[in-house]
Amino acid sequence: MSTIESALLDMGGLDILAAQNTPIHRRDPRAKVLTALAFIVTVVSFSKYDLSGLLPLFLYPVVLVALGNLPPRYLLGKLLLASPFALIIGVFNPLLDRTILLRIGPVGLSGGWISFVSILLRFLLTVSAALILISTTGFNAVCLALTRLKVPHVLTVQLMLLYRYIFVLAEEASRMVRAWSLRAVKSRRMSPKVFSSLVGQLLLRAVDRAQRIHMAMLSRGFDGEIRLIRPLRFGMADALFVLAWTAFFVLARACNLPQLLGQAVLGITR
Repeated sequence: MSTIESALLDMGGLDILAAQNTPIHRRDPRAKVLTALAFIVTVVSFSKYDLSGLLPLFLYPVVLVALGNLPPRYLLGKLLLASPFALIIGVFNPLLDRTILLRIGPVGLSGGWISFVSILLRFLLTVSAALILISTTGFNAVCLALTRLKVPHVLTVQLMLLYRYIFVLAEEASRMVRAWSLRAVKSRRMSPKVFSSLVGQLLLRAVDRAQRIHMAMLSRGFDGEIRLIRPLRFGMADALFVLAWTAFFVLARACNLPQLLGQAVLGITR
């Protein structure tokens, strides 16, 4: 199986996880979108030097992974796949900010290293929240929830179509690469000339395929609306889900919970 086909099947793994029936999956998509948004806003609002304040927020992804019956190894693989972007953003911080802010014995940590670790923690929290949202809701349901939350309809439909037909584009590219490999037995690597030719052919095929798909969608009555078999119902449990997690996020942002816990433990031991 080619690399493109393997990546294609791996992308569909999130939709397979979203088909489960757990307490998290049964929550209304709007409740999960609002909670994830509140979580991400809370994470990015912390100071770049605040590490201990971010630690209690790991409770949110851990609880959702446990209750949603999600495979941690699969989600960790997705995080590692996107981790180079976070590394590129923060790798120069230790060189630009050399002010010593923390000493652990004889070792001094500069503000650049602390902010670099803070970027990695924020990356882990925000990206894991997005992956958990898709894994427990499904991309179509997330787009529908965004529409019901008054996000511009054009944007949500474009997101839905992009996610849906990127599989079609990847499948077309996979067929082209397979055809080239069968005709170029002696060539192990694709030359730049061949690669550019394949990209051009893929663009032409994508335009032609898009026209045929659009005509097929119109003939089947597509009017731009996102519909699900299961209707959305925002109940009391969904409201409690949003309120409980939002209250925890506000508490974690307003108070340094690890510091308070440490002071309480020291007070008891004395």
